[in-house]
Amino acid sequence: MSNPLFTKNFTLLILGQMTSLFGNFILKLALSMYVLEMTGSAAIFAGILSVATIPTIILSPLGGILADRINKRDIMVALDTLTGIAVLSAALFLSESNALVVISVLLIILSVLGAFETPTVQACIPTMLAGDNITKGNAMVNQAASLSYFIAPMMGGALYAVLELKPVMYASICLFFLTAFLECFIRLSDKCLNHNVRFFSMIKQDFLQSVQYICKEQTSIFKMLLLTAFCRFFVMGITLVGLPFIVRTVLGLNAQYYGAAESALAIATIVGSIAAGFLTGKFKMRKLSLILSLLGIFILPAGIAFLFPINAVLKYTVTVISFCGIQIAVSIFSIFAVSLIQQNTPNDLIGKVMAYTSAITLCVQPIGQIVYGFLFDGFRNAVSLVLIPSGVIVCVIGLLAAGFFKNLENKAFMQKSGEK
Repeated sequence: MSNPLFTKNFTLLILGQMTSLFGNFILKLALSMYVLEMTGSAAIFAGILSVATIPTIILSPLGGILADRINKRDIMVALDTLTGIAVLSAALFLSESNALVVISVLLIILSVLGAFETPTVQACIPTMLAGDNITKGNAMVNQAASLSYFIAPMMGGALYAVLELKPVMYASICLFFLTAFLECFIRLSDKCLNHNVRFFSMIKQDFLQSVQYICKEQTSIFKMLLLTAFCRFFVMGITLVGLPFIVRTVLGLNAQYYGAAESALAIATIVGSIAAGFLTGKFKMRKLSLILSLLGIFILPAGIAFLFPINAVLKYTVTVISFCGIQIAVSIFSIFAVSLIQQNTPNDLIGKVMAYTSAITLCVQPIGQIVYGFLFDGFRNAVSLVLIPSGVIVCVIGLLAAGFFKNLENKAFMQKSGEK
């Protein structure tokens, strides 16, 4: 008899993720609109967000260490409670004279808390589920995030237009406290700090142990981290920078076209997550190289469309369909890649390893955006010279990775045979 996916613990985790992410999305949307109206500059808010990501990158390894040392349920409850308190404090102190300072401090606090929450949530999944359910669980978490991202901008924008900033902040506070309440009912095995070991000695010991495990004992995890980071570099650069640049600057279309494209990408992410869930148990590990190659193949039509003298709307249609394909492929690849990392990592190291995954992803994302920002700016009249080579490079890397995934599959088969 197969183990159920929606256990009490996992159901509560999913509900908590949906309420927490929805609260985060409507809050950040409202804050961005407020700063834009106040300063007239989107660059200011973008700069604040960029600075706010630094604590997450630096503190993620520490978050992973604590996730492996302390009960994960307790960490999640504490973090969502602290998030609610931080937003409540910001709402109470916020005024026109100190708005930028208060919002900047709030975003930095949220970034610090996020450094501990992401590895903790990811480490929870393999402790709640087993086998193929780990991949299905990651797919469900991804679907919850995508659904929240799809709905939150519409609802958050409407709430902000009618009620303005502070009521939206109070709504997000309620969602964070609701998340903490739901998480109180999650039951996980307790883990406590060893009080006989000094805190900084413990951190040093855990850090060295996890680095040795990734770099020497399980080099396949390190290679998987590199491939995941590689995907994020191209996808984040092409979609986050390329899509708005192509739609607004190259094609000269209005904001409604860009909004429609963003909604399409959100739906594509959900489709990719659902597809990953259906493929679980039927999908052979070696085919991940094919998914990676498909990611590159989907980039090519967008570049080829700009080689022909067709109208802007047709180019826009081809680009959006192409980018949706990219989003579906990267969702499937990311879910299976994260699941493989989780399945091949002992429970006492899972938090730290997932923290490295988060930190590497966060580091690579701005690099990809900067590189593609320069590329699209330099080749604004020939975006094909950016898109087509990018697609070819990703395809080649996918084909070169075929041997790596085949070896992983053989290793997993041998382990299962040994267990039997």
